[in-house]
Amino acid sequence: MKLKDAYGVWQHYLSDFPKAKRFTLGSKIDDVFLNAIEYCFLASYSSQGEKLVLLDRCIARTDLLKLLLQLAWEIKAVDNKKYINLSEYLTEIGKMLGGWRRQVINKTPVHTGREKS
Repeated sequence: MKLKDAYGVWQHYLSDFPKAKRFTLGSKIDDVFLNAIEYCFLASYSSQGEKLVLLDRCIARTDLLKLLLQLAWEIKAVDNKKYINLSEYLTEIGKMLGGWRRQVINKTPVHTGREKS
């Protein structure tokens, strides 16, 4: 799972996070990563009806990760190289989640009001 790989990279970067920000912004990024992983995992095992809701939550968490990572970069808690590396992971993850979401939407039956007998 690409999200799990990105979290592993993040864990290496967290140890280099400035101590003053490690337990605030760094901790928040860590929590959001874990939430995104949890929603993705739950979506993979959920019924078709629940899957879209969980995927939307995972996508929202991934977007929040992008924002928080940008904030960490802007306050110089993460250097350019680390920011670019994690951003590339998150961009690819976003594309994969978007594709999964489209696939789920296309599989979900549409009720037209006319049922065949």
